Amino acid sequence: MPAATLENTLTLAISVRDRHASAAWYHEMLGGFELLYHADEAGWSELQTKTAGVTLGLGEQAEPAPGNTVPVFGVADIETARAGLEAAGGVDFDGQTEVIEGMVATATFYDPPDRNAMMLAQDLTGG
Repeated sequence: MPAATLENTLTLAISVRDRHASAAWYHEMLGGFELLYHADEAGWSELQTKTAGVTLGLGEQAEPAPGNTVPVFGVADIETARAGLEAAGGVDFDGQTEVIEGMVATATFYDPPDRNAMMLAQDLTGG
C-alpha cells in the first residue's frame, strides 16, 4: 500500500512575473490552454491543458525561477497523505501545510533521492 494515495490530477506549477500575460501567451501561442481562474489574492492562476486531469499553475513572483517546475499532486485528504509520507521516513516537508480557506491546502515536500520539490494539494472549493 502506498504511503500517500493520489487522485487523478496533476498541476505543473511554474513561476511567472505576470500571470495574466502568461495565461494569455499559453492560450494564444500553444492553444488548448483554457483559463480556469485567476486567484489574484493568492497570486495564482490555473489553465486546463489538453491532457485530462493536468493543469498548468502560474505562481506570480517578482523574480521567477525559470526551469523550476513543481509537480502538484491532488489528494483527497492532505493530512492523511502527509502523515503517510512522514511515517514512511526520508521525506522532508518544507514547513507546515498551507491553507487558503475555500480554495486549497498545500504541502511542499522533497523526494529523498534528489531533493526535487513536489507538492500535495487538497481542493477546498467543494467542487
